[in-house]
Amino acid sequence: MKQLNLFLTSLFFFLCTASHAQGAAKSVNIDSLIGLMTVEEKAGQMTQIDLGVIAEGGICNLKNPQTLNLEKLKTAIAKYHIGSILNVGCGSGTIALDNWHKILAMVVAENKKNSRLNIPIIYGIDAIHGANYTMGATLFPQQIGQAATWNPLLVQQLYGITAYETRASGIPWNFSPVLDLGRQPLWSRFFESFGEDVFLAKSMTKSAIRGLEGNTSNSPYAVASCMKHFLGYSMPLSGKDRTPAWISDRELREYFLPTFQMAIQQGAKTVMINSGEINGTPVHTNYDILTTLLRNELGFKGVAVTDWEDVYKLVNVHHVAETKKEAVRMAIMAGIDMSMTPNDFEFTELLVQLIKEGTIPMARIDQSVKRILQLKVDMGLFNETRFNKNLYPLFGSTKHASVSYNGAAESLTLLKNKDQILPLNAAKETILACGPAANSLNLLNGAWTHTWQGIDTRFNTPGKLTIQQAMQLQMAKTNFNYVPGCTTDSIINIEACVEAAKKVSKIIVCLGETPCTELPGNIDDLSLSEPQQQLVKALSALHKPIILVCCFNRPRIIKNVAPLADAILYAYLPGDEGGRAIADALFGKINPSGKLPFTYPANVNAFVHYDHKSSEDLDVDFSNNAYRPQFDFGFGLSYTTFEYQTFKMSTNSLGDKDSVTISVAVKNTGSREGMEVVQLYYHDLVASITPSVKKLVAFQKIKLAPQASQTVTFTLHKTDFSFINKALKRVTENGEFELLIQNQKQSLYVH
Repeated sequence: MKQLNLFLTSLFFFLCTASHAQGAAKSVNIDSLIGLMTVEEKAGQMTQIDLGVIAEGGICNLKNPQTLNLEKLKTAIAKYHIGSILNVGCGSGTIALDNWHKILAMVVAENKKNSRLNIPIIYGIDAIHGANYTMGATLFPQQIGQAATWNPLLVQQLYGITAYETRASGIPWNFSPVLDLGRQPLWSRFFESFGEDVFLAKSMTKSAIRGLEGNTSNSPYAVASCMKHFLGYSMPLSGKDRTPAWISDRELREYFLPTFQMAIQQGAKTVMINSGEINGTPVHTNYDILTTLLRNELGFKGVAVTDWEDVYKLVNVHHVAETKKEAVRMAIMAGIDMSMTPNDFEFTELLVQLIKEGTIPMARIDQSVKRILQLKVDMGLFNETRFNKNLYPLFGSTKHASVSYNGAAESLTLLKNKDQILPLNAAKETILACGPAANSLNLLNGAWTHTWQGIDTRFNTPGKLTIQQAMQLQMAKTNFNYVPGCTTDSIINIEACVEAAKKVSKIIVCLGETPCTELPGNIDDLSLSEPQQQLVKALSALHKPIILVCCFNRPRIIKNVAPLADAILYAYLPGDEGGRAIADALFGKINPSGKLPFTYPANVNAFVHYDHKSSEDLDVDFSNNAYRPQFDFGFGLSYTTFEYQTFKMSTNSLGDKDSVTISVAVKNTGSREGMEVVQLYYHDLVASITPSVKKLVAFQKIKLAPQASQTVTFTLHKTDFSFINKALKRVTENGEFELLIQNQKQSLYVH
């Protein structure tokens, strides 16, 4: 930890020094510039096209490596005056650093040549868990794994490196982070969330935005972040991506709005809009959400960009507009600034028509153009554009990889450890590794890895280790064996796997889920696939110790196999360094410290969250035993043990101007060093809106040597016990509260 902090401090000093060396941003009078622009130039600024539109080859069949077509590029700039480009091209994969520089330099050069006002074009990319579309970049755990670290400082560093390596590619705009709350486990993008809890997700949001946006103006190491996806995208009733959500205004504000509020407070420059609908209204047409709430109430002043082709989908998917022209009008008047068109210029042409007809007021257009130009000023794009490798000596470095390793290591969550079977002794054990995730980097990384769905092995980062490769390095060759047994959805050689298992002392079964996201990731059943269940059941007949390692996009139901396992290590999607981290955890080189950022369901459709209402505890026999998840939110074991001792409060009465300090002594009662997440919850005994059985209100991650103790303190104010009431106002009602740490509780009266 000390070495990591020293590295991060030196990195911060380097970044600030280099940023200062860049010089001040070029002064641009945005209002004057807008006054010089034609209708066509304004409409172009509001248009974002995919790289495939200007590259050699078909839109979804590009030349490899991606190469620009100068005639196509000239048309996009000279005729349509485009304001933005995104992506690597439909169906294409990772781009080499030098090729990124070549592509972007050509865009800059052609823009100078063919643009009357030389307004820079801003490039955007989905750098979801690192600069995943640049060869050699550092890849981190996906967001759900980041949340499992319960370590905001570490998460901020992950995003700081993501920004650094994205800017090293020449790209100043990152479509990240996902701020949708993960309260629908069936949803294909669950792994892109920071989990189910508002407070934990807010804490991680704060870190992510700070890491991406940096803390110095016009820094060549910061990117414009993009809050995704405003609002309510993650709670489709069916669990299928981009299908209707039914969320009351109160619940929108209570659960789904706070992460976006936090991001805006931290300076997030852009927002991407929910592709779906809420209560029957597509969000891309919802003035109440995009203008009244986002702009007027929250004070967001940045750029609102659509998701992929979502303006057109108002016609052909949502059926709220008869024509694309009407769809363009509806979206712009609702509050959209830029359309991710992305494969043609029809949006631009229709927008020009609407402006010239007066159907969309020029004042509304100027509003959006001003926001877009301000973004470009803020990112230093009006300055002379350079792609200088010397500014980024740490790109893809071992130092960055070590931070990624720490992220993976701290995310690993030990869910079961019967008779302390873990850690294993590499010198004494004979081990079989099997299962679909044992020898696959793709299953460790998930979607948004080199390609959109993350399943193309051709782009995998050279030199990164799978689980079985990392384990093999720590064992004698004769003591370790690998037999796949099955893929995620088909049997390969379970019989051979069982035969191999007869010769070893321990069996590691690496369960996984095929990488997927968005619509291709839709599933009908959260159950672990039948071939993987068959593999575990066949091996269990040998009555040998079985350790499950789970690499899932979302919590797959393991109720049928969990009792057959002696240990369960939940790895989420830990990234390129996940293989090393998992092997080190299995062999005890690291002590697992991750905690679940979601409630792990025991049964298909049993989606009850930890912060549920008391009525959800009522069982069929009217007892209070209905809430029985596989594992609870915030749960995670360690190779050591922790004892929570004295729990104190500075006062038992809290008023408007008061604060209460809560302290608890924590002791490592085991024989090895470990990290513990101290979690503070509260329960509102009586409220005008039915209160949750408990809600997270504070947490802190600490490291303790064997037999060492530390007193952890939290300071709370009356506002920390607030909620959204029936009138849609955030209030704290007077009354009695219980404060909960582990199995200890104290009463607090709020007045």
